[in-house]
Amino acid sequence: MASDPELPSLIPVDQTERINSLDVLRGFALLGILVMNIQAFSMVGAAYMNPTAYGDLTGANYWVWYVSHLLFDQKFMVLFSALFGAGIVLMWRRAEAKSRRATGLHYRRTFWLMVFGLVHAYGVWAGDILFVYSLCALWVFWLKRRSPKALIIIGAIALMVSPVLMMTAGLSVQWWPQEDVEQMMVGWQPTPEQIAEEVANYQGGWSDQGRSRVKVAVGTHTEAFIYWTFWRASGLMIVGMALFKIGFFSAELSDRIYKRCIGISFLGLPILVYSVHQNFASAWSIERFFFSQVYNYFASLLVSLGYASAIMLICKYGLLTKVTSGLANVGRMALTNYLLHTIIATTIFYGHGLGYFGQVSRAGQILIVCGIWAFQIPFSAWWLKRFRFGPFEWLWRTLSYMKQQPLMR
Repeated sequence: MASDPELPSLIPVDQTERINSLDVLRGFALLGILVMNIQAFSMVGAAYMNPTAYGDLTGANYWVWYVSHLLFDQKFMVLFSALFGAGIVLMWRRAEAKSRRATGLHYRRTFWLMVFGLVHAYGVWAGDILFVYSLCALWVFWLKRRSPKALIIIGAIALMVSPVLMMTAGLSVQWWPQEDVEQMMVGWQPTPEQIAEEVANYQGGWSDQGRSRVKVAVGTHTEAFIYWTFWRASGLMIVGMALFKIGFFSAELSDRIYKRCIGISFLGLPILVYSVHQNFASAWSIERFFFSQVYNYFASLLVSLGYASAIMLICKYGLLTKVTSGLANVGRMALTNYLLHTIIATTIFYGHGLGYFGQVSRAGQILIVCGIWAFQIPFSAWWLKRFRFGPFEWLWRTLSYMKQQPLMR
């Protein structure tokens, strides 16, 4: 194989070159994502969007769902998507500083991320986001030289596509063919027979799980991708590129800007409260689904802006150093920790492990989340004291640079 002229200078980022605030925010986002993903790991798929579809929704279980919806649902995926875009600009700038093109490296990284995502989605857990990110990264990369203003405009346009499509669907659902409505209801309010089948599949072996897993993964990578995730993930990546360029993610902006962003973020909460009220008032009808998604879509942008701004202020002034150090370690191993969520959760809930799928309440799920957090934070610190990268980061880098990377410190 001919040598690649990019490789001599495009070595992986050294610890001293990392931007701590980026790592802290990435770790914060990674841990927060699990609060919502645990529902997808442990309950039938419909319960993720419609809490009345499965499981108890009273007492502590109701409040766990309510707080999760207000403070976590979509919010941490917003952060993770924006940070992915920031990472694209960071990698490109580092290559430009050394007078080398980053295009080859970017597409090698994207290709291998796509492979990881496909194996993850079709072989282990259908809720994978890596494949979607890799597809979006194929075109988002070409916007890297645009000004922050241009990126904000392009990103905002992309972000508006999904809400328009969802509102159109919500307004037109009454005219849908009956078979389309019935198909939609499978993912919104499945029958007891459909629920029993899904629970049995995930409590079974790997091939049994595949009956449900592959079906969901195909839907995620086709219809959901076209109408929802492509536009949302791409738009957030592009906005993330702009925010990185103006210094937002490196805690370089003024305190006043960050504090204003935190203040603006509170506007998202009444939107979410109103949306929840409307859903219960309509008995969680399928028609309301489309509108509630749009409410949360925009509210999540506001709330996540507040989270990011608060983290930047904390990092800027060196506050809560023990907490931020732990989050930074988790963020430096984001790929490993993301996949570790799947390894741990599927072992607990799926049939190849303990088989508790469909048997753990929402309150119990949160206890499991806290247990995983309690493991991952010290584990990440322990690992990084001994190794340069997380195991999956090391594999990804080695494949991307086409040269084995040093792992031991």
